[in-house]
Parts: sequence; C-alpha cells; structure tokens
Amino acid sequence: MNDTRGRITIHPRGFGFLLVDTPEGEIAAFITPPELNPFLDGDIVSAIITPSTQDPTRFSASSLALFDRARTELFGSVVTHGKRRFLHVDRLVANTDWIFEDGVADAIPDGAFVVAAIHGTKVVPVRTVGQGADLGLERCVVRHGIRAIFPQSVIDAAMATGGVKRLSGNRRDLREVPTVTIDGPSTTDIDDALSALPADADGALRVLISIADVDALVPEGSPVDEEAKLRGTSVYLAGRVIHMLPEVLASDAGSLVQGKDRPALTVELRIDPEGAVRSVDVYMSLIRSNARLTYDEVADYHATGAASTIPPAVLPTLRWLRTAAARLSTVRAARGGVEIDREEAYISLDEATREPTSITPRGDTDAHRMIERLMVAANEAVARWLVDRGLPGLFRVHETPTPEKVEMLARFAHNFGIEAGFGRELSPRGLAAFEAQFKGSVIAPAIRTVLGKTLGTARYTVHPGPHFGLAAPLYLHFTSPIRRYADLAVHRIIKRYLGGDRSLLAGDPALETLAHNVNIAARSAGKAEAERHRMLVARLFASRIGEHFTGNIVSIKPFGLVVQLVGTGATGTVAMDALPRGPYRIEPDGHGVFNGDEDRYGIGDPVDVEIASTNEELGRVDLVPVPL
Repeated sequence: MNDTRGRITIHPRGFGFLLVDTPEGEIAAFITPPELNPFLDGDIVSAIITPSTQDPTRFSASSLALFDRARTELFGSVVTHGKRRFLHVDRLVANTDWIFEDGVADAIPDGAFVVAAIHGTKVVPVRTVGQGADLGLERCVVRHGIRAIFPQSVIDAAMATGGVKRLSGNRRDLREVPTVTIDGPSTTDIDDALSALPADADGALRVLISIADVDALVPEGSPVDEEAKLRGTSVYLAGRVIHMLPEVLASDAGSLVQGKDRPALTVELRIDPEGAVRSVDVYMSLIRSNARLTYDEVADYHATGAASTIPPAVLPTLRWLRTAAARLSTVRAARGGVEIDREEAYISLDEATREPTSITPRGDTDAHRMIERLMVAANEAVARWLVDRGLPGLFRVHETPTPEKVEMLARFAHNFGIEAGFGRELSPRGLAAFEAQFKGSVIAPAIRTVLGKTLGTARYTVHPGPHFGLAAPLYLHFTSPIRRYADLAVHRIIKRYLGGDRSLLAGDPALETLAHNVNIAARSAGKAEAERHRMLVARLFASRIGEHFTGNIVSIKPFGLVVQLVGTGATGTVAMDALPRGPYRIEPDGHGVFNGDEDRYGIGDPVDVEIASTNEELGRVDLVPVPL
C-alpha cells in the first residue's frame, strides 16, 4: 500500500508501529528504529505499507513522511554527546535524543530536566523543571500535549476582564431565591448552583439549575477564549489541576462563590410527581449562592438529619432537591441505561509530601447521585430545547452497540460468572438489568472497565442523536462551561437566540470542526488523567513487591494480560512469557490467549497474582501468576 496515512505509536524499547484504519479494521505496521528516529508519538505520517512474506497478517512501514504533528513540546533531561547538547526525550514519545539549537542549552547542567519547544528537527528549552518537582507529573503533562502554562498575554487579559462582567440583556434576578452549590471539598471551579421551589397544588415542583455564565467574562475571539478553545477542557491530575481558564476566572471571578453575585444561565424544570419534565425554561439570570456545601455534608444530612454545618435557610432546598432527583430517578430507571457511578481506585496523597499513601475503591454517595440526576436532566432539557427551535448544538452522542459487541459483552460477562442473555440486540433496559447483577459487588469495578471498553465512549457532533449509555434520546454538555469548551459553545448559541438572533442554523460546519477538536482534547485529557493515576499506583506499589492479590482480566494486549486487582481498582500487567506452560497466542477475536492445549485466559477470568516489579515512568505494575 503506497502513500498510506496513519498515526505513529512508539514502544519504549525503541521501535514503533503505524496505526492505519482500513475497511477491514485497524492494522499496526511495524516501524524499525532507524525509520522511526525523526518522528514522535502521535505524528500523522504517510508511508509505504508492506505485508510480511512469512505472515500476511503482519505489516511493516517504510519511507515515512511527516503529514501533521500536533505535539509542540518535549520533556526530558539534558545530556552531552561529544561536544553537542541533546535532550534525552521521554522514551514513550521519541526513540532517540533530539539536538538543541546551538548555544541555547549551554548554561543548563547535564541531568537537568527541561521542557523544550520543537523547532523543526531541533529543540529549544522553554523552562527548567526545578528540584523537588514531581517529574512523573511533568512528564505526563508534556507526554500528552497538555497546555500547562498560560501565555502571559492570556493571564494579562484574564486579569483585566476578571472583574468586568458583561451583563447585557435581560436577566432574571434570582438573588433572593435560596441557592446552594454542592461539590468536593477541594473544588474551586464551581460552575453549577441549584434552587428548588416547593410543589404546587398539582404536586409539580420547580428546580432551577443555574450555570456560570462564562461568556459574560470571556468574549468570543478574545485571547482567553482562543486559549480555552485550544485546551478544550480542564485536566484533573492527582496532585494538580490544569484549568481550561486562568485561575483568576476559573476559581474566582467565574466561580459561583458563596455570597457573591454572579451572572448565570438558568434552566428551570417543572417536574411532576411521576418524574416527567413538563416544561423547560432557559434564561439569563443573576444569582447569589447562599451556601457552599460538600457532597459528604449533604449525604450525611439526607441520611441522618444532621445539619450542624448547613445554614438552616437552605435545608428546605436540599429536601426538595432530593425529591426532584428521586422523581427523575424513577423515570431514569424505567428507561434503562447505566448509572454514572464513580467506582474508581482513589489514591490518597500525603498533604505535606504529596506522596501516595494508600489506594482504595471509592464510589459515589447519595449526594453525588442527586447532583448527577439533576445535571443530566438539565443537559437533556437543553438538547431538546435547541432541537425544538432548529438551533445548532454540540451534541453528545453514544452509538448503540453492534451485534458483535453485544455478543462479546455476553461472553465477557460469562467469564465474570454472570449470564447476560442479551440476544443479538442490546437495549438500554437490558443494559440496566445486566448492571443490576453486579452493582455493589467486589468485581463491579472490573466489569465496569470491560463494559466501558466494549461500549466505547460518547463523542461530540453537530448531528443530534441518542446517548445509548444514558438511554437519552438527545444529550449534550451544558453544565460545566468553566471546565469544558463544548459547554461554553452551547451557552453562546443559547444567548444569541435569547438576544434575538435568528440566523443560527442546525448542522453548522464550523461547529463540527469545533466538535472534532474538543473530542481530541477530551481524549488527550482522559489519557493523561489515566496515566497519571497509573504512575502513582506504580509508585505506591513499589513498596509492596511480593504481595498477593486476586484480580480479573480486563483486557488482552500483545504484551500480556491487563488485570484489575480486587479491592483496589488498580490494574497491572501479566507478561505473556510469565504465563505458565507457554507460549501463548492471542485468539483471533482478541478476547483471550491460549497455549494450544487446554490452558486459556480470557477477559473476565479471575486470576491470583503477585506484584513482581513496578516502573513509575511507564506507569506499569508487573504481575506474575501465583502458582496453584
């Protein structure tokens, strides 16, 4: 195949692969180290793809030519080869050292870690990473192309506009309506606030979901807006938050801080006693939060009635919010889909040293679920509101799984000890019934990991469509404009319409380009967050070599089995050559490995393993099977 385009991925041993989409599926063509030298992980290149003469299912790539490079920075240490200064680059990004431009690194000592900008085939130092910095964190940020530093011009623009809110247009004054925010204790970028009015004579109650009007602070096309568009999303790394907006806006002027007047966009829902949303009103507003509450405070109040830290004036609001969420839950349960529970491995960090101290599985409280219900309801309502008016939007679409994926999920479930019996088509209610079989069990985190891989992720698009996982006919993101650019774009569409602009048309091509870009940003952020987590797990488990765990296989990779450890939610890898009675081959469908005899390991299978070694830089925990 001549002039075939694909994306480069680099192996830390120095070779790489060119990933190419074909009508028959993705192929991975091997790239030799000499061919790989000028390129970086993630580069889009054209190449000649040649099948192996020994095995037609294997391919090699040659004559590579760069087509596009999104990466602008590299992380590494300064080294000297002969009389030349080089950057020893992160080996998951480049397989060779990159030379500095003449003279630019002469004052930097060997061994110092730096972030360098790419200038053609050379690099220029941007900043030196200070002693005592978390090198893993710095490496993770640059490895995934996360924009960690705001240009000074953007900071200056944010400081200049931080106290100036453009309050043009008609705004409903909601400052006398009791309003609360509910977030984690360390959250500073608060972008949603809630109010609730008591049920009327028909039993219908009104919930007001007010979202920070970021557009009132960040004009479209301004330096801050252009930087936010490039970032696409905030990135939440353990030990560090990289905001989409400068701190003065994200955590101060734009945040719905208690006791401060703030411009907002409010979605008002009228919810009847059976949980049906009978009317939706969207309008610009001015609000003032009366209480900045945490999830634990609200969960404790709802469970026990203890309210020593909650202002009495907002207690009725919390009770009516619980009523509204319970009504919505009834409808949600009837239509199916999966819960958005965060059954995740939580790593505790020492407050002084920021070193990991423990890892535990952590799930959502009733307060988390209440907020999730209300935010999902607001997002659905806005999506429908836009479509009903023929307006464009950045919709969040999640496709129905194919019959092949349904069959695959049923087989995985069987390996976990669960009989799914989906048939050829999976419905949202069938998915909910499946989830009910494992929810709350010790293997639930592992099953959710497999479920997420099987069903795939949602994506942004201008074309309205259903969200299968939520069983929502229409869905988008509206409730987090401080953290996601997609939400900010939706806000601007709404505000233009409310301001009388009737020129907006559904399916705007410019919005589809934006959707493509925010999809890429969201994927990069997700990868960085997951990798940072794996790095900390590896650092923590470095002191637990030799310990035994029970786990479940959640993925099959060419290099081995990915195992999720019960009771921690963390994952590790069993190398192929560590499996007893090898060698093993991957099954054609990729769902298991076998040795040609009776021995087989498949996704979902339980395994007893021992921690053999760790590598923090690669975010790896190496496991070996415990002999029977």
